[in-house]
Formats: sequence, structure tokens, C-alpha cells
Amino acid sequence: MARTRVRVTGTVQGVGFRPFVYRHAVSLGLTGFVLNDSAGVLIEVEGDDGGIAELTRLLADDPPPLARVATIECEAIVPSRRDREFRIVESTASSSPSVPVSVDSATCAPCLAEVDDPTNRRYRYPFTNCTDCGPRYTIVRSVPYDRPATTMARFTMCLACQREYDDPADRRFHAQPNACPRCGPQLSWRDASAAVKAQADEALIAAVTAVRSGAIVAIKGIGGYHLAVDASDASAVAELRRRKRRDDKPFAIMAPDLAAAHRLCLLDAASVTALTSIRRPIVLAERRADADVADAVAPGLRDLGILLPYSPLHHLLLRDLGRSIVLTSGNLSDEPIAHDDKDAVNRLGSLVDGLLTHDRPIHIRCDDSVARGLTSGRIQMLRRSRGYAPEPIRLPVVARRQVLAVGAELKNTIAVAKDHFVVASHHIGDLEHLAAYGSFRQALTHLCHLYGVTPEVVAHDLHPEYLSTKLALELDVATLGVQHHHAHVAACLVDNEHGGPVLGVAFDGLGFGADGTLWGGELLVADLHGYERVGHLRPVVMPGGVAAIREPWRMAAAWATAATDLGGGPAWIGGVDASKRDAVFDLVAKGGGPVTTSVGRLFDAVAALLGGRQRVSYEAQAAIELETMARSVDRHLASSFPGTVGVAHVDGMAVFDPAPLLAAIIDARDAGTPPPLVAAGFHTALGRASALLAAELADAHALDTVALTGGVFQNALFAEIVQFELEALGKRVLVHRAVPPNDGGISIGQAAVAAARPG
Repeated sequence: MARTRVRVTGTVQGVGFRPFVYRHAVSLGLTGFVLNDSAGVLIEVEGDDGGIAELTRLLADDPPPLARVATIECEAIVPSRRDREFRIVESTASSSPSVPVSVDSATCAPCLAEVDDPTNRRYRYPFTNCTDCGPRYTIVRSVPYDRPATTMARFTMCLACQREYDDPADRRFHAQPNACPRCGPQLSWRDASAAVKAQADEALIAAVTAVRSGAIVAIKGIGGYHLAVDASDASAVAELRRRKRRDDKPFAIMAPDLAAAHRLCLLDAASVTALTSIRRPIVLAERRADADVADAVAPGLRDLGILLPYSPLHHLLLRDLGRSIVLTSGNLSDEPIAHDDKDAVNRLGSLVDGLLTHDRPIHIRCDDSVARGLTSGRIQMLRRSRGYAPEPIRLPVVARRQVLAVGAELKNTIAVAKDHFVVASHHIGDLEHLAAYGSFRQALTHLCHLYGVTPEVVAHDLHPEYLSTKLALELDVATLGVQHHHAHVAACLVDNEHGGPVLGVAFDGLGFGADGTLWGGELLVADLHGYERVGHLRPVVMPGGVAAIREPWRMAAAWATAATDLGGGPAWIGGVDASKRDAVFDLVAKGGGPVTTSVGRLFDAVAALLGGRQRVSYEAQAAIELETMARSVDRHLASSFPGTVGVAHVDGMAVFDPAPLLAAIIDARDAGTPPPLVAAGFHTALGRASALLAAELADAHALDTVALTGGVFQNALFAEIVQFELEALGKRVLVHRAVPPNDGGISIGQAAVAAARPG
């Protein structure tokens, strides 16, 4: 007879962990108890050594679906022989919460079976859930995680639901969102003025009828409202674009099931795993040529963003409809997703023909996550939100103090760090929008409260005009400015549980440099403690400043001037007033405007040079379309494209210069070489040159590891080329997986840098 005390930390509360332990302990003939406390789950178990060993194995290898076990510590203690059974003991109060809140998770198979069973009391009930599935983060107002602290507080459980909730042997034991048609939330169908037209199942039928007829419908989901239309209805998709004021940015598609998803896209094993996981992200995958999808869903792009139903409401809607739908965030342009019912009516009423809503409040808005498959068979996050946030990520170091990190201006997230972990918020968006800034401030307060963080330092970007930076400097807390690209590299280190140092290749659109210029093509020797800039792209003028981001032809003018003797006004710039065009070339010649080393802006320039997008309607549109063009070409043809990238060493700094490559691109274009071939050649030449320079700089600093980071590495083709070439040169390559390579990962990098610094 032995007795063991087991301490389990991680996401282990509100996920059915105690009933899981109870059921297995009883089946193994063990006695003792299990309880929740401020640190996680505490177990004392008594019995034979084999039974105790099997229980601890199950905790590590086969925990409940929503649990994320961080640590398991076992301590042999003196057997008491007083326990006659195994019990679930009342939780102990927590003065400083340190137990993570579970993520929102897709409907589990047993719950879905109940929804489909005409004899079950939850038949066609769109809010069915249990401890293994359903909303969590989006309904939590406070901690500890109990029903009164969630948006389910207004719903009193009926006797049948209460019995499930109180029974340790039931999978709904302490399932805080537990409900049924008798006692839980209800659907309603409303017109654009919010007048109720139908309720319960009739509301669902009305929404299905509306979508079938070509209407635009707002649907209240787990983390906010979406706008939906029939994905195959070209006129409905076009009307959605017009009303939403979204000219070209692609829409996501929700398919009824995996078979339907296969009919739309070419899905590899990693993509299928992600699509069918409890996290249910949007997955980017190559569109099939015969996919029954309107062209306007993703105009000019090769990939579609596809996801599967993740709530009973979605399952019922898609099953009744029998076809795929566009499911895009309920907002105008780049505003944050609407999640409050009154706000949804005010902001979406003019956009939709009806609203399928319900009376369960959403406390925290949470957009869908976005991912793509890698050639390695892994998944890379591009937007980490619903299903992933706020799951803790282990730090390569122990935080020396409690940290708040406020992120960047675009694709903003915030993060907190203490002890061994960093916790990042859901995707907040671009802070230039007032509503997004309000969401940013709410998320900041909420995340600190949920995780018991009282910040001792606030980490922020160096850019003085970022709203996140301004807020950080207004707080009565010590601050730490973290250079943008150092934060990118640090985020990649966290993602790979690597402490550094590494040779970081940080390529993105723009980031404020330590010298006050706009960086974006950086090679850094870096770890979490600091960095040294050892290389960068050749600086060029950014004519018109921010205007050059919206109008890629301006960057084309800058790079064409750097690469050739063009005096101004070439014919390839179409649709631009001649005087405006000449003024920009004159500005370039005089060196007017901010200077940048941005690789993202270089991609924009090449896109414009090849007759692509001269003006963009969403971030990185020109570069994304350039990649689409390049991916249509076989790799062996791309490798034959002539073009070089020079490297100069200036004051000990390696400066790589793509001007010779740009000159070759212009010559090829003028000679009539097909633009896709030129685009592919550009990707290959720049990728090989970047890898070669990174390897040389790594060798010069006795480093064997290179980290690829920044928004440019969302370009799958370019990322694969650089990684392949580096590995061929014998380097270990770190890439992003769970943490986005774009600015959505900046707060995580900032938090890690601040955590590593002494107080």
C-alpha cells in the first residue's frame, strides 16, 4: 500500500479533469481525493504501486480533450489508510489566480450525437456542450471559473441539467455552460431593425431559407457575429462585398463537413488534422479547379480559407442548408468583429437582411484563427485566436517579474508573462480603428485579471506613434521598449522553446528601427536578452511615406530608379496621373521621404513592375498576388531565371542589394518574358541570396541556428526556398508554428524579452 501526492498544473480546471481523475481512480481501486486550488489540481491517491503508476501515466498521456497539462509532480507520502473511497473535494479559494482558462472548443462527438438524436432532450438544441467542448474564454467574466462568473449566470439550470452538473460520473460534471432547451439560451431570427420574427428552431429554418434565397445573414457564434451568404452564389457574394466595403480581401468559407471541404480544396494530412481538431481554425489550402465557389470569394488568389462547423448552431445550419457558406467577420472593412447584440444591430443592420442571434452574451470577442500547412507536415498559425487563445505558451526562461506586453499597431495582440509561461490574447486587430482600440483596452484588463498578473514592467514597441506604445507610457509602471524585429526573433525563439543566440532573419513590412528609420529586412544576432544588427536590405526611399504602402507603384519607382537609369515616368505605371507620376520620380531622385530596408515593400515593388497591383485594398495584397503568380510556375523553370543579389560590407554591416536582380526583372519584362516566370524567378533568387547571406553571417558569429520570422515568411513559397537552402548549407532552421510570424506574435516576443531581463 502506497500514497502519492500529485500536483498537476496547466489548463486543468473547467475541462473535466476532476471527474476524469475520479473515474480512473475508482476503476483502478484507488482511494483518496482530488480538488482544484489556486495552482491547478491537487490529488492524493492511495493504493498499490501499479494502480498509482497507471493513474499518473493517464494524466500525462491521455488527459481530457480540453486539458493542457504543463507539469506533473509526484511526491510519496505516508499512507493514511483512513480513506475508504475516492472523493472529489470542494475547491479551495484562490486569492491570486494562476490556472489558465480553457480555450473555446468545437462540439464533441457525443454532444453532436445528442443534437442529432430525435429521442434526446437536446435534439436540435444549438447550445449543447459538456466538459469536453463548448465556449469557455469568450463567456468568462472573472475567476475562479464558476457559472456565476460567466455569461451563463442568468440561466438557472433545470433539475435534469443540475443532476448532470452534480454527478462526478457524468461528462457534464461542473460544465459551467451546461444547458438544455428547457433552461438554456434560445435562438431568435430578427430583421435588420432587430424585430423578432421567429424563435427557437423556427429561427434556424428562417435563416436557412434566407441564405438559400441569396440573402446576407448575420449569425451570432461563439466569439462574435459573422456575415454569411451562399458561397456559390456570385451575386450574393458580390453584394456582400459591396455592403461590407471589402473590395478584394478574401472571404473564409465554412463547409458542411470534411467531404465537402475536400471537394473545394486540395487538403494534405496536416490541414485535415487542423480542420477536424477541437480548435477548428480557418485553414488556407489550394482551391480545386472545379470548386463550386464564386470567383469573388477570393479574387485572383490560388488558396481558399476553409473551416468546418465548430458549434451545434453551425452544424445545424450547414446540415439544413446542404451547401458551403461564406462566413466572414461581422464588421465593416477592418473594424473589430461585433459581439455585443446592440452594437451588432447598430453596425450590421444596414449590411444584412436578417440576424440569427441568441441570448447568451459574449463577454470577449474572438475572431476565428487562421492557419496553413507547411511542407514539413506541420501547421503554422497566421492568426492565433479562437481555439488557441488564451492557451499558455512555455517560455525558454523563467520570468523574473510579472510582465504586460502591449504588442504592435497592426494585427495587435497583448500578452502577459509570469513564472514559466506567456499568455497571449485573442487577435484584436488594427488599433488605428477606435473600436479596436477599445477592444485592446478591454483585453488588457481582462487578461491581467484572469491570470492574476500585476505588471511590474510593460513592454512596448519603439514606434512613438503606435497607440499601444502611447498607452504603455501612460501607465504608472516601469516600461521597456523592445525593437520590433528583435521582438519578432524572440517570438520565434519562444515558439521553438529556444533560448538563443541565433541568426535571426526578420523580413516584414515595416518596423521602427533603433536608428529612427523604418527597418524591414534585418539580420540580427539575437537571444532574449538583446540583439546586434549585422545585416540588412539596401535602404531606399519610400516616396510619400504611408502612401507607398497603399500604392505599390511608388516602391516600384524607388527600386527601378535604384536598379536602372530610368529617369521617370515609364509606361509600365498605368492608371496614374502623369504629373503625380513625375512628382514621385522627382521625389525619389531627390531622396525625399522616409528611408526603409523593408523586404515587404520590395515584394510590392516587384509586383507593380510586373504589371500587378498598383493600388492595394488590404495589407500585403500585391505581395500575395505576386506569390500566387509565382506558384503557378514549376520550380525547375523558376530556378533558371537570371538574376543576382549583391552584398556589400559597410562599416562592418552586411548590406544585401537586390538592385541587379531588379534590373534583370525589368529587362525580362521588357523582353516579353511571361510575368509568372519572372515572379517565380524573383522568389527563387531572393530566397537563395537571403539564405546564403544568413548562413555566412551565422558562421561569422559561430552560430548553427537561423530563425525565420516576420510577415514576409507568411509567403509559403519564399519561406520554403529560404529554409531549404539554409538546411542544404547545414543550418538548423527555426520557423513559426504556434506563434504567428507576423505582428500577431509581437506581444509574445516583447513579453519574452521583458521576462528575461532582470528587474
